[in-house]
Amino acid sequence: MNRSRRYFLRTAGAVTLGFAGFRSLAAQHANALPSEADIPYGFGDLIPDPNGLIDLPKGFAYTEFSRGGEIMDDKLFVPFGHDGMAAFPGPNRKTILVRNHELNTDHMDYGPYGPELKYLSRVTTNHFYDFGKGQIPGVGGTTTLVYDTEKQELESHFLSLTGTFRNCAGGPTPWNSWVTCEETTLLAGQVLEKDHGYNFEVPATPKPKLADPTPLKAMGRFRHEAIAVDPNSGAVYQTEDVGDSCIYRYLPNQPGALAEGGKLQALGVRDRKGLDTRNHLETETENRPNPTVPVGETLEVVWIDLDEVESPHDDLRHRAVEKGAAIFARGEGMWYGNDAVYFACTTGGAAELGQVWKYIPSPSEGTVEENQSPGRLELFIEPNDGNLVKKSDNLTVSPWGDLVLCEDGDGINTLVGVTPKGKIYKFGRARTDTEFAGATFSPDGSTFFVNLQNMGVTLAITGPWGERIASS
Repeated sequence: MNRSRRYFLRTAGAVTLGFAGFRSLAAQHANALPSEADIPYGFGDLIPDPNGLIDLPKGFAYTEFSRGGEIMDDKLFVPFGHDGMAAFPGPNRKTILVRNHELNTDHMDYGPYGPELKYLSRVTTNHFYDFGKGQIPGVGGTTTLVYDTEKQELESHFLSLTGTFRNCAGGPTPWNSWVTCEETTLLAGQVLEKDHGYNFEVPATPKPKLADPTPLKAMGRFRHEAIAVDPNSGAVYQTEDVGDSCIYRYLPNQPGALAEGGKLQALGVRDRKGLDTRNHLETETENRPNPTVPVGETLEVVWIDLDEVESPHDDLRHRAVEKGAAIFARGEGMWYGNDAVYFACTTGGAAELGQVWKYIPSPSEGTVEENQSPGRLELFIEPNDGNLVKKSDNLTVSPWGDLVLCEDGDGINTLVGVTPKGKIYKFGRARTDTEFAGATFSPDGSTFFVNLQNMGVTLAITGPWGERIASS
């Protein structure tokens, strides 16, 4: 074990101690829950919300805060397009949230600088990744929020990264930062000053500060969606939001130092070169054939080295597939938990309503020894039934081990729970046509945070988490 790896593991361990309350609550939940054989799954029926925002089970309540258009502590507007998000331990038992904003070049009036870029001069140009010559500055980026879970109130919020576009999802790191992902491959031109399609790292800090807008170019340039970090190896996994996407792995030269360079690879399946995992029907009229990958099948993984990772022609995935990488159907949300990496493919499956995959890293992940004991990939769920799940996007792992999926389909969307054995239940239902995004639990396990994207609002949800009960 070299010095950088020892440092990484020591740092990750220190952060893990900050989640002691989180783990303790998970143990309480495990003791409180009935066995898998005894229950239909969930917290009970959803109760109509008299305020017309979100239906939740009995005993649950929400607080809404940090709406788009409000003035933040730094005197800028809360940007709209609330998207991916993660929670981190803050001082005095507070929770720090770092939140993405999926705003593009045609959303100037919805960014932090307000209509007609009224407050653009409040941020100096060196803090922007792309100032867009003052005409089309990157208005996506991130905001940081400090939330008091004991009082259930927002303490402060401020802009924490600017100059980027379409910050869709991302993921937390074990060293208390958020990696935010640009879901675009815009190129510099007459107005834009920089190429886009990169990841950026934002420290989770309670002090108002704009992060250094350094693109993590070695992690690849493509339509990024989300990332997840294996705390044991330091490997970073990435999804790509296109219909013929790949799953990527980034091995930093120094674990925990993403900006110091590293190796980018694409996921392949051993002895099945270029495997198409999407399980789509070949025509609209035929009956469902045997799927390419059945639910529950375990596949041994190989990782394929990539070059020219800044990909000026946006062809990284095509070159990866030519080398044998597997094809996935719009990789979106991704999260590490239960000693595995879960990720959603929004249009996977025969009905194109989505899949959730589970990757179990090798005990020797990222080393030459992993060939003897490779990582394993499993199709965790593929319901092909919109009444169960439709087009899951962002996801997280709960303190008690269930997944929580955020739907992003047409019409009314729901929050969906999935048990470790793949049983599905509804946890929440939007009352308007909006995407759920940014699902994450507070470090103390008391509060579930989620965004209603089209409404531009963040919710803090509390309730009897230890009572996952039979539903009628």
